[in-house]
Amino acid sequence: MNKFKTFISFEGIDFCGKSTQIELLLQRLKKLNLRAKVLREPGGAFISEKIREILLDTTHAEMHPRTEILLYSAARAQLVHQTILNELKNGAYIIADRYFDSTTAYQGYGRNIDIDFVNRLNHFATSGLVPFKTFFIDISPEEAERRRALHIAQEDRMEREGIEFYQKIRNGYLKLAQKEPERIISINGEFPQQEIADNIWQQLSQIWSLS
Repeated sequence: MNKFKTFISFEGIDFCGKSTQIELLLQRLKKLNLRAKVLREPGGAFISEKIREILLDTTHAEMHPRTEILLYSAARAQLVHQTILNELKNGAYIIADRYFDSTTAYQGYGRNIDIDFVNRLNHFATSGLVPFKTFFIDISPEEAERRRALHIAQEDRMEREGIEFYQKIRNGYLKLAQKEPERIISINGEFPQQEIADNIWQQLSQIWSLS
């Protein structure tokens, strides 16, 4: 497996607050004048953004799970080989807003696609590139539902799924965290935002030798 110490990812079910934590982390890194880049999935590259439009379009309710997983993987393959690998080799700090763990949790556990196949597809799409650390922001599906009710923006195709779907995804993330405790760091996403941010920063400061 290929691992760059400056490559991390954030994971969790929708409305877990990972995007907020990524932004807080990015602000801290910029204050230290470090070259940091946030890349979202699906997206982050021109072709990948076009695939994102298809995946999240609410008019595509008929999309088959096999089509879905292949599109997510195609978007990731383009992002990794066009952008992420080059940026890492040039010394950038890369923060991925979702990566292959999302595919394992959402399409593998959520859509009931064979996990062994999902793992092989993830490896193929990324050429074995694995985040050095992954922060799993864990909240209950009930809390996600409460936050979704407060959400003003229009929901995308994935966000419209029901609470049972998100329970399966959360269970998938919990299994992944149990399987890879050295890489995946579980954080209670229902704690105060600043407390979560400080926890993440403390761990990364040690990993990256930052003051």
